[in-house]
Amino acid sequence: MTPDGNSGEPGRWLEMAPEAMLGLARRAAELLVQRNANLANEAAWDGEFHEELTERLMEDPPEQGTPAEEVMERAAREVLPATLSLDHPRCFGFIPSSPTWPGVVADFLAAGYNINSCNWLISSGTSQLECVIIDWFRRWLGLPETAGGVLTSGGSAASLDALVAAREAAGYPEGATVYMSDQSHSAHKRAVKIVGIRPDHARLVPSDERFRIDVDALARMVAEDREAGLEPIAVCANAGATATGAIDPLNALADFCETTGIWLHVDAAYGGFAVVTERGKAWLRGIERADSICLDAHKWFFQPYEVGCLLVRDVSTLEKPFGIRPDFLQDALWGSGHPNFWDRGLQMSRSARALKIWMSVQTFGMAAFRRAIANGLDLAARAEEYIDASPVLECLSPASLGVVCFRVNPAGGDVAEETLDEVNRQVLARIFWEDPAFVSSAVLAKKFSLRVCIINHNTTWRDVRETLAATERFGENALRELAAGT
Repeated sequence: MTPDGNSGEPGRWLEMAPEAMLGLARRAAELLVQRNANLANEAAWDGEFHEELTERLMEDPPEQGTPAEEVMERAAREVLPATLSLDHPRCFGFIPSSPTWPGVVADFLAAGYNINSCNWLISSGTSQLECVIIDWFRRWLGLPETAGGVLTSGGSAASLDALVAAREAAGYPEGATVYMSDQSHSAHKRAVKIVGIRPDHARLVPSDERFRIDVDALARMVAEDREAGLEPIAVCANAGATATGAIDPLNALADFCETTGIWLHVDAAYGGFAVVTERGKAWLRGIERADSICLDAHKWFFQPYEVGCLLVRDVSTLEKPFGIRPDFLQDALWGSGHPNFWDRGLQMSRSARALKIWMSVQTFGMAAFRRAIANGLDLAARAEEYIDASPVLECLSPASLGVVCFRVNPAGGDVAEETLDEVNRQVLARIFWEDPAFVSSAVLAKKFSLRVCIINHNTTWRDVRETLAATERFGENALRELAAGT
């Protein structure tokens, strides 16, 4: 027996004995459970400089192996902690992610079974689960029975696939144009370039005072482009803009797109799962009229990375551009009635993403998921109330789908905008280096803003309150230093 648990027998050079396999898996589970138990007592961020990690890890691969548990312990000590802990209860930056344990174990199982969830012949069990999950999402969003979709790596891939479908539906016009809010995710600009539309044909439509797309401005831009001989093919709407959580006027956009014959894509990557709550369903009304919708279950549906989703109103609009069947894969087809997910998107080799969602929901039930999502809505609303009552803080964008944007700006302080921007940058830096929480920023109407996204199912009001209190404290200190000229 070799140190790594390999039997050393010919033809079994990369296998481990059953006892060694169990020991390694058991130790991995222990490390993860210990990490989760201690997470709230650690800082949300613990990164390292490139030079330090290069010195520590840049090495030639060993010719001979090392005991597997030693390798894993080294990874747990030297590699994995250098990260933003997106599941930390005080991680409020970007879009956090707090996976369930059944979801984590599901990925372990799927990897162990070595499933390629590409088509029905190769992976019928997980393909059926994907059908189940897609149908859950379809019904929650109110899409018709003709709708269907595919699980993707995330919102970027889903948006790319959606624009491929939109371009196909429009007949591949030469002068295609795509429209999106100035608050839209950069993934849409990237998708425009990848699908072969000129980058300058990605039209940025201004947003209103609530950071929602201006439908009148959109209408003018579309009319001007058509008059110039261009062909508008898609409008990308926000159902939870990344910076502010803003929800575009979905019904008004659906009316416009129906009238003008333009594909409506809704980016609901993080915000869409609010639809399982009564408040969220009311706020997202109109999303059911979209031609395509993207969701990220690794965000507000509490799954480990990576699992996104693209839903389309008519599943054939995906299968037309992606359903290419080369001769060398003819043996992989099994009848005409089985869904093959490689016909619905870019990927052919695909992990079994549906299993973690299914195991999580089966374990906890939808009532627990609804409460967890509602908790984020409640905490964001309380954060806005705290900010409004604070003599130091100013709300720049009210709570929307778990996101609140604000800044340090004392009432009656009469501080210049340039100075306020610098003060808030200092506050962000101090939170980053001196506080256990992690907060990110945004620029709203040319104002530097602090931003919290509160969607972790483990986050409490104490976590939010103490982070806001730290912001006030750091802000007051920065203002005093400014006044003293230091």
